[in-house]
Amino acid sequence: MASTLSQLQFGRLRGLRAKVLRRYEHRPFVSCLSGLYGCRWRRYERSCTQPGDCCCNKLEGVSFALLVAAFCLTLVFLYFWGQAKNDYNDFDWFNFGNLGFWFPWSMVLLVIAAGFFTYVTVLMLLAVCLLSEGQKLYLHWSHKIGILVSLTFSIVATAVLSDLWSKEWTTLLLSFQVTAPYLHVGGVLLMTALSWPIALHFFRMRSRVRRGLIMGGYLTVLAGLYLVPLGLYSPCIKEAGTLGPAPALIGHRGAPMLAPENTLMSFEKAVEAGSDGLETDVTISVDGVPFLMHDHTLQRTTNIHEVFPNLTDIPAAMFTWSELQSLNAGAWFLSHNPFGTVGSLGAGGRQQAGAQSVCSLRAFLQLAAHKDKLVIFDLYRPPRGHPYRDTWIQRTLEVIQNESSIHSSQVLWLPSDLRALVQEMDPELQQTSGSRLPLEELQRNHIVKLNLHYSAMSTELISEYAAVNISTNLYVISQPWLYSLAWCSGVQSVTTNAPQLLSTMSSPLFLMSPAEYKLMWILTDLMSLVLIVIIFIFHRWRERGLAFCSGGKITQDNGTYSKFKTEMSDIWSVSSANCQAERTLGLATVSEH
Repeated sequence: MASTLSQLQFGRLRGLRAKVLRRYEHRPFVSCLSGLYGCRWRRYERSCTQPGDCCCNKLEGVSFALLVAAFCLTLVFLYFWGQAKNDYNDFDWFNFGNLGFWFPWSMVLLVIAAGFFTYVTVLMLLAVCLLSEGQKLYLHWSHKIGILVSLTFSIVATAVLSDLWSKEWTTLLLSFQVTAPYLHVGGVLLMTALSWPIALHFFRMRSRVRRGLIMGGYLTVLAGLYLVPLGLYSPCIKEAGTLGPAPALIGHRGAPMLAPENTLMSFEKAVEAGSDGLETDVTISVDGVPFLMHDHTLQRTTNIHEVFPNLTDIPAAMFTWSELQSLNAGAWFLSHNPFGTVGSLGAGGRQQAGAQSVCSLRAFLQLAAHKDKLVIFDLYRPPRGHPYRDTWIQRTLEVIQNESSIHSSQVLWLPSDLRALVQEMDPELQQTSGSRLPLEELQRNHIVKLNLHYSAMSTELISEYAAVNISTNLYVISQPWLYSLAWCSGVQSVTTNAPQLLSTMSSPLFLMSPAEYKLMWILTDLMSLVLIVIIFIFHRWRERGLAFCSGGKITQDNGTYSKFKTEMSDIWSVSSANCQAERTLGLATVSEH
């Protein structure tokens, strides 16, 4: 009785082993993969790899290499352009200035990049699945053309943007300080998933050179990913209790996502959104009235082409204040919808936005004084021939001191021209520098705040300036991840297009303690290593078991799955033994009764 049960259990174990060793060809699944990847929908059009064979011929090997390159480059470009979203508005207006018409080119480029990446990623998944099924690769010619187009787009777009907008690479590097811990986890998971097809083909190859190249490349990348955290730095990885207060928000030309920039409505929206300060640009009219205008001309943000069609190229400073007041400064916002946010305005908001006019510096300062907000502005010197070309500083100070009720201490004085004269005329102004100068020079000029582009963000420099009571303001930061990085770096204030968004953040994104991060990456690496070792051991055992059962010869049976002839006889013998043992057990039970 005991021997019969033992024989039955042994037979079942051998049957289980035979099932594990068997290589199934999942016909519908493989047909779908081959059809989508190589347009080979019929079974006789595809073939399996045999032990010792390569997974593809030389032409298909080159095609697969190009596919991998296209995947990497489209991924890099999509990540690069996705992180550049903070500056999409600048990119679109740059194109407006060169092309003469408005179009959201940044979003078009993002959609195209996402489309190419999705297409190449699908092909990569199909190829990896085919390799996992032991199939030979054959890429259809139309996909080869698609890969070349994707590759060309990524290279050309990256080269053009690098030439025209090279500062965005700094944004990319900054983004790594926030996303690197999570990119590391994603990379490790990807390499772990790839271990299955790599192990399968590694143990089926007979060429030591190929095996060495595959394993060497795979282990090099894997080891690099495992060790990346040792050299990773992120300001958002810090001990609890060491995080400083959230940076104060300064509305860049108001709240330009909610109202036309540099209009009273825009500044009112910024105040409602929780801004601590307001930023603008000041120009002086030909009759001496300082007004708010960012551009050199009036083409972009007014209807000058309708009111003064022959004067569209004339500098904004060469118009009188009465002429400026006759212009509409809000209709362009409704027609262009530069941030895609016009739809969030109600009917009343659209009507108010469409009726905005050019705002004077006096009205702007009065609003800031009434709301008790800080102000900072760029002051443009009038062009040659302008009556206030040499007295533009004095005229602006007159408005601050005599024509508005704002306190001088609320004004962050940014213009560097005639700074000594300005300090003498109004010592209560908060002197602000737009350049990163040596500490001695900053202190000599009584600078209390730096106004720098966010690409200059550095935790060490910010701390160094803060040690001598010089605060730092970064512009223009509108994305939560970039604001989080500035927060973790100790920045005191930021200029933003999106105060309504950033004011809702209660803590930085991606914030974690060093112990939490260490636990995350160590567990990720260990789990990955264990899984990869198990996968390689399994494939080694499986391939050796198959070779032992069949003597190294593989046959196919009706295309349902690949198996070995001797293996089938073993399975049949096991099944017969199982049936006989069960029959014997049944007879013994009956005789006992």
